[in-house]
Amino acid sequence: MSSKSCVFSYISSSKVLLLASAIGLISCGGSDDSSNVGYVKFYNSSKNAPEIILTIDEDLESDDNDDDENFEVTFNGVEYTKSLSNFEIDTDSYFYEMGWQDEDSADRDDLELIAEGEINVSTDTIQLLVLIDDVTSPQVETYSIAVLDDDEDEDNDLFNLRVLNLHPDSEGVDVYMSESDETFNEALLVGNYSYKQLSDNQKFDQDNYIFYITKSGTEEVLFTSDDIDYAYPSQYVMIVRENTGSGTSAYAMDQMSNSSITEYLDTDSEAKFRAYNAIKAHELIPNYTGTFDVYINGVDEESEISNLERGTYSATQEMEKGDYSLDLLIPNTSEPLLSNHLLGLAENTNKTIFFYLNEEDVDHDGDGDVDENDDGIVDEIEVTIHSLVVDNSTRESIYDHQITMVNLVDNDDFNLVTFYFVRSDETIETALYNRNAVYTQPESLNLQNNTYRVFAIAEVDSSEIILSSFEMILDEESDELFLVVEDDADSPTGYRIEMIKQTEDE
Repeated sequence: MSSKSCVFSYISSSKVLLLASAIGLISCGGSDDSSNVGYVKFYNSSKNAPEIILTIDEDLESDDNDDDENFEVTFNGVEYTKSLSNFEIDTDSYFYEMGWQDEDSADRDDLELIAEGEINVSTDTIQLLVLIDDVTSPQVETYSIAVLDDDEDEDNDLFNLRVLNLHPDSEGVDVYMSESDETFNEALLVGNYSYKQLSDNQKFDQDNYIFYITKSGTEEVLFTSDDIDYAYPSQYVMIVRENTGSGTSAYAMDQMSNSSITEYLDTDSEAKFRAYNAIKAHELIPNYTGTFDVYINGVDEESEISNLERGTYSATQEMEKGDYSLDLLIPNTSEPLLSNHLLGLAENTNKTIFFYLNEEDVDHDGDGDVDENDDGIVDEIEVTIHSLVVDNSTRESIYDHQITMVNLVDNDDFNLVTFYFVRSDETIETALYNRNAVYTQPESLNLQNNTYRVFAIAEVDSSEIILSSFEMILDEESDELFLVVEDDADSPTGYRIEMIKQTEDE
């Protein structure tokens, strides 16, 4: 065993916290004798978990500060459906701990521990640790995967494939694959897999393949992947898991290699969207009284969304994946507010479309002077209706939540709003969590459960102006949220913040 302690830096969403000396993101403490090394890998399959931090330790009883002989490594946090790269380590027995950061510090001793155990790392073997089930009562499954030597593949034209079923379906699944120019009719059965089962390795010719999933013993296709290119003689694990997106398919797949992971969704999955009306009344559109209708792919007899009032969002609409055009009309008229705006809906996606109004000064002669008579008033303005399409978060973490700030205020005095999320022992000046939301450029962060006083502040003529402030309570039942900044003539400040769920309750 190398007499060297190794600790990684953990990068939080707000600042870098050093657990100890950051050595780097490649193996450290490994033996010079390559015959005495193996690998450790971690995959987070607990869908309501936040980022999970893994620590590997040679000796839990040692004092890390005084014992330089002890090997210890703490990795960056791993989100749901993500994994670590293979980490080279000396063959030996190690303890592991898994936890999440529920305080500002990411020091190992300050993490909320959720699982611990012991693993044995052997030569040329990957020890794959998988966190599964509800994060409040999680389980850790450990798999040993041999590192294969393909010297016998003289033509270097094969790849290695295993399947790991992490979908909690008691009936199990059948996995098929076909070449990319074939269909399920030509597909070959790769295998049948029960929950938590890792298959033996199989070798296939390097090519492009499509994967299919059916329930065990049936041939009704419940998942079809896009083409997947296997162009290298590498080792892959195809992970079958739950789909948490918008499509009706219950399945998704992750392709895990030594250093990366790629998500594959059902290619026929539906998409969802909804609309939000942030269009304020304006004298240049006198017939607009605060509501509009939404038409998809041209104006016909029926609108998809009707009489959507300002400051409200529509019911969620389900559509086949594809590219669509949007039209907005003033209800009961043929007067358009917006025409032929693109709405692209990829499979399994969930989006919100924000409709808003933008004022622009008119410069007819292009000389840059919009006050030709020098009376201090812009000679002419024009208004345009725009659409802003934002991806909704479908995370299910119970300990932290994604907050996305959307600034829809078109103001000559400022173009960004700073959000401060102030806890009970903080002030605006000391608040750890803050973000700048530039006009029409959404900004997101993940916030731990707590009570926050939220301040939205803009700088006008070197002075900081509070546009809005309110209390926001996040707990295990909270949703992923939008905070939308809008003009509001009835507010004392002239502005308001709308707090909106990113996805509609099912």
